[in-house]
Amino acid sequence: MTSPAVAARSPEHFSAHFSAHFPAHFPALFVAHGAPTMVLQPGPAGAALARAAAELPRPRAIIVVSAHWETATPTIGTAPELETIHDFYGFPAELYRVRYPARSDAAVAEELRTRLLENGFDVRMDKVRGLDHGAWTPLSLMYPQADIPVLPLSLQTGLGPEHHFQLGRALAPMLADGVLLLASGNITHNLGDFRRSFAEGSGTPAYVTEFADWIGQRIAAGDHDSLLDYRQHAPHAVRAHPSEEHLLPLHVAIGAAGLDYRSECLYQGIDSVVLAMDSYAFWPTSTPGS
Repeated sequence: MTSPAVAARSPEHFSAHFSAHFPAHFPALFVAHGAPTMVLQPGPAGAALARAAAELPRPRAIIVVSAHWETATPTIGTAPELETIHDFYGFPAELYRVRYPARSDAAVAEELRTRLLENGFDVRMDKVRGLDHGAWTPLSLMYPQADIPVLPLSLQTGLGPEHHFQLGRALAPMLADGVLLLASGNITHNLGDFRRSFAEGSGTPAYVTEFADWIGQRIAAGDHDSLLDYRQHAPHAVRAHPSEEHLLPLHVAIGAAGLDYRSECLYQGIDSVVLAMDSYAFWPTSTPGS
């Protein structure tokens, strides 16, 4: 197996990939959605997501896997009009007026359902579920016109990284057929430390950078075993993720790109004291099943 490399992006890097290397494949993206206010104050992390979207061809649909939708069974959101869910409290009134009026697509939803069933997953369809802020925050920054069909797909947090890697593997053929996977979480996510740091006026704890650096190094080395078993191998893993839902989208993205991929870092940085905002594009280097 060829180890994937993490490369810094240069202008028009994505378009070069499509013209020279991957004419059929979309990447699997893992993006940080940060605090809910990111949609109002995108900063450099948000600018990096907007730039990445601008460099990609237009996808026929987007599968979005958000840390904020957890179910017992893989579930696809199929509401014709996806409600903008404001799943937070105590933020500026302006944030509650944000709307992302995306639509689903019945044909793509059925295609996604078939892929999951063929790979041994039980699947449910949810006709009312909308988009939580883990989904609509990056979508608003990347595709503000809301004119591309969106298929939300849920996590099963209790089933861990291997389950989500295999979930991603089931999606791989769709990346080769004009569908973009947008997996949304955060490389670190400890709200207790967030509250404590602000209350005490302290800075970013050292573990945030140490854990994020470890993840980046394991991605670069193609060390899938360590990434899947990160809670045993990564420094400060349990503190970085007291619960796993914000890192599991990364495993979905890596699974969708396959064991032989090229990884590019879209952005590295820390926001809100304790949120590592590192985002990655995973480029498949072979056709699924080849």
